[in-house]
Amino acid sequence: MTPLPRVGVKICGINTPDAFDAVVEAGADWLAFNFFERSPRYVTAIQAAALSARHDGGPQRVGLFVAPSDDDIVRVLDATRLDILQLYAPAPRVAALRARFALPVWRPLGVSATADLPPAADGADALLIEAKAPPGATRPGGNAAIFNWDLLAGWQPAYPWLLAGGLTPLNVAEAIRRTGAPGVDVASGVESAPGVKDPALIHAFVQASRAS
Repeated sequence: MTPLPRVGVKICGINTPDAFDAVVEAGADWLAFNFFERSPRYVTAIQAAALSARHDGGPQRVGLFVAPSDDDIVRVLDATRLDILQLYAPAPRVAALRARFALPVWRPLGVSATADLPPAADGADALLIEAKAPPGATRPGGNAAIFNWDLLAGWQPAYPWLLAGGLTPLNVAEAIRRTGAPGVDVASGVESAPGVKDPALIHAFVQASRAS
């Protein structure tokens, strides 16, 4: 029997040594630093550099930016290495920043209906499919809004993507089963309070994702 491909796991919003160490120990594929100041998971470039220096290898480092200027990204890259840029920005801007910095770019996309599912990645290397931010939200993602998995029934895009939005250790296996997601992304679902990562939940999320 041919083994199923392993589901990729991304833990977003790493901001403490304990959280960083837990992501490395659990064997996640990616960890993300959040450089959006309105987020409870916000870190400075210097803080991200100090955390990343705790382990040379391990998960790839993702930098999350919201409508960044070129200088915003330069300041972070001057302080620490990033392997991937995660950009909340329009598709043309995403393509321009990808060309400028020669790094893979992931673009989050809020979806509330099947009509929102894009036929192409529009210059991004991968899309993060998540629930649209609720009315009045102060940030475009990371709001613990649960995605309607039924919208992805039978959806098989020709580009890489990850599922986000309201995932937890208790529901991620079902989410993968129902959507066929090749990768999953979590932030609030492994926290004991907003912005406070729980190492035990991080381990549980990775284990549940890999057991699906």
